[in-house]
Amino acid sequence: MTERIVLAYSGGLDTSVAIGWIGEATGAEVIAVAVDVGQGGESLETIRQRALGCGAVEAYVADASDEFADEYCMPTLKANALYQGHYPLVSAISRPVIVKHLVKAAREFGATTVAHGCTGKGNDQVRFEVGIQTLGPDLKCIAPVRDLALTRDKAIAFAEEKGLPIETTKKNPYSIDQNVWGRAVETGYLEDIWNAPTKDIYDYTATPEFPPAPDEVTISFEAGVPVAIDGVRVTSLQAIKELNRRAGAQGVGRIDVVEDRLVGIKSREIYEAPGAMALITAHKHLEDITIEREQARFKATVGQRWAELVYDGQWFSPLKRSLDAFIEDTQKYVSGDIRMVLHGGQAIVNGRRSETSLYDFDLATYDTGDTFDQSMARGFIELWGMSAKVASGRDIRVAGK
Repeated sequence: MTERIVLAYSGGLDTSVAIGWIGEATGAEVIAVAVDVGQGGESLETIRQRALGCGAVEAYVADASDEFADEYCMPTLKANALYQGHYPLVSAISRPVIVKHLVKAAREFGATTVAHGCTGKGNDQVRFEVGIQTLGPDLKCIAPVRDLALTRDKAIAFAEEKGLPIETTKKNPYSIDQNVWGRAVETGYLEDIWNAPTKDIYDYTATPEFPPAPDEVTISFEAGVPVAIDGVRVTSLQAIKELNRRAGAQGVGRIDVVEDRLVGIKSREIYEAPGAMALITAHKHLEDITIEREQARFKATVGQRWAELVYDGQWFSPLKRSLDAFIEDTQKYVSGDIRMVLHGGQAIVNGRRSETSLYDFDLATYDTGDTFDQSMARGFIELWGMSAKVASGRDIRVAGK
């Protein structure tokens, strides 16, 4: 029986050429697997037909957009996850759901190997292969660009030679990855970190310098998940899409950062994540009034570690699973409404309310009705500073000898 290889298929040049390239290099049949994570663009059927036209013996397509929003974007939101304080893990969280469907397809079609289109420099090779090792430990992994020397020039020449049904061009200098949570752009002239990004690289966001009128939006949450926008019930996917549209129109969510890749390289990345950044901002402000102080402080540390694990391809790891349990527990009372104004590249919260709020007006007010007993403050301060006072006395005593 001829060996079968499942290929993570995007419909682009590299993975289209990889179908025939893998076949010639290994003699195996290729099954192309395309996964919709809300990236937009071409229809799944168009991508499926292209895969078949490029020589795939089977083309498996999966609409995982709701699954991605519910099971991958929402945990990221609950963690307020921003890698190195900037990046909302746009590509990192899409890889585990793609891996899940790759392994499923491998089982269904009797494949022994899974292939992906990543290079040897990036993070995604790790995310794909660690995920595959975890969910399908008996499966082998290959990467045509990395392992079979498939360069872009060779890909273009191969496509022209074979007359493959894809547009090939050397003009687009960027590497682009996108899904409903955001869009990532790298390479080309952006590799000179002094170069400012030009307007043509953006797609999810409008130029914030000339915004439309301010857009006020109210986002309602239940247990950390957005469930309504301006009083209209929405699914997680609908919430992200609606805020992509509205926040994107105001230029919210543009990120220009040099980040530390897992392989040790510093890389300049441009991200657009209007919906993600608006939702994370709203969610964090709701947590500010619903999560107890010490729990909130510790959660910030957990969220940072969570982001690092996910960035580093450890979505299925035991530690990530344990951190998920903690984060989920913190979301019990994160319910209520956040009002924010979207304008000129910013999402600014100007109102919050919750039935589970810890904010007590009578304790906080300085006006009549204040229930805070200020006479307790003197003793509290004396005790709070006791250890530092004793240590200071010791320092003075020792220094005087």
